[in-house]
Amino acid sequence: MEVLPGAPAEPVVVERAAGAGGELVLRRAGADYEIISNGVFLMDTRNGESERLLVRAAVEGLASPARVLIGGLGVGFSLAEALRLPQVAQVTVVEREPAVIAWHAGALCPWSRGGLDDPRVSVERADLLDVVAGPAAGTFDALCLDIDNGPHWTVTPGNARLYGADGLDLLARRLTARGTLAVWSAGAAPGFEELLRRRFARVQARAVPVPRGEPDVVYLAREPLPDGPASAPSTEDG
Repeated sequence: MEVLPGAPAEPVVVERAAGAGGELVLRRAGADYEIISNGVFLMDTRNGESERLLVRAAVEGLASPARVLIGGLGVGFSLAEALRLPQVAQVTVVEREPAVIAWHAGALCPWSRGGLDDPRVSVERADLLDVVAGPAAGTFDALCLDIDNGPHWTVTPGNARLYGADGLDLLARRLTARGTLAVWSAGAAPGFEELLRRRFARVQARAVPVPRGEPDVVYLAREPLPDGPASAPSTEDG
């Protein structure tokens, strides 16, 4: 078959791995890589603007030292951005898939910029829900979550608990007084945004245009309300 000049490269499977949530596939498409979970596209190395914003907006205005948790290593955009920011002193990466961590010692290393070897970084191979529910996690100045395609489009059904009222309570307890919860979504998630507005005093939704389809959205939530859901949603917007 003739390949037209400028046509997208046909993806080639680099590796298949059995993961905690099913089969994971790393594919190469020209100069870029893609991660597929159980046949569903998760992410690639082509852009990363919204993944970088996830971290940058969460630590914006913070004085050093800032402690950051990144839920989901992915292709490494968020980790690389965190390490670029001068106020970030410590980064905990929570990633449940051993294969994803291993790929950052090889094919994906350029996108995380070798971040797993940075002395400021610790990696926990675990489920994010288990980490935030456990007694040893401590608190963070920024919780940056990118483990799904969005609150309404989870990689595994169990992840949905993280975006409900009980999950938001767990996350709120892991924030310092100056902390921000940042959640990445491949599109608007109005139901989730409403829950955020009932649990936090200040909420923003920041849209990031993408080449095709609806914009990515980064949700930012600050100042957890002390007694659970608010009597009225916050009025701050992005």
